[in-house]
Amino acid sequence: MTALADNAADNAGMITPAMATQHNLTPGQVAAMFNVNPKTVARWASSGVLKSIRTPGGHRRFREADVVELLNRS
Repeated sequence: MTALADNAADNAGMITPAMATQHNLTPGQVAAMFNVNPKTVARWASSGVLKSIRTPGGHRRFREADVVELLNRS
């Protein structure tokens, strides 16, 4: 077995932050993953629960690895 396969077997279907690609997700995409309203995701960012970055236009984006980490904690 490869190291990736061993890691996947150990986590039993969980996606690890290391396995997540470095895509940026919108609040709507994150909200869909957690089945919450996008405003809830914005509150998580404001309170520090979920790290976010701002686009030049001022919109929030979330690193996929951070979102996956929070999903696995929930």
